[in-house]
Amino acid sequence: MLSQKTRYTIRALQHLADTWRQGAVRLDTIAEAQNIPRKFLTVILSEMVRAGLVISHRGRDGGYELALAPVDIRYGDIIRLTRGSLALVPCASRNAHEHCNNCLPEAECRLRGLMLTLRDEMAAMLDRVTLADPIALEPPFDEDEARAETG
Repeated sequence: MLSQKTRYTIRALQHLADTWRQGAVRLDTIAEAQNIPRKFLTVILSEMVRAGLVISHRGRDGGYELALAPVDIRYGDIIRLTRGSLALVPCASRNAHEHCNNCLPEAECRLRGLMLTLRDEMAAMLDRVTLADPIALEPPFDEDEARAETG
């Protein structure tokens, strides 16, 4: 599950992508539009400045803007910056691998194999989609898939 920090970061960067090339956006404007606590947003945007995704402008007309074009910022990168990994379990992480507590040896664990496959599929999708890509508010509904899920 995505942390609240990751969700806030994505929404803040989406807001900045929507205002790309329109100048700096005030912190209060982002906080209000995206329903993000101002203090939390300050921390998030400072981290994104250090990561090179956001530029901060001081002064009366100051604010924040993307340091890169929205097409150059991938959702996978945002999640990795805020969460550290795309994996759902520590042993399936490519960059922050850890052995799971109370588990089978990795060579015998079928759950790990499943989680590695899921992580790779999710990474492929998240590394394809950028802040510039339109995202539907509701994915298309597939009746056959819904029936399969309910049994």
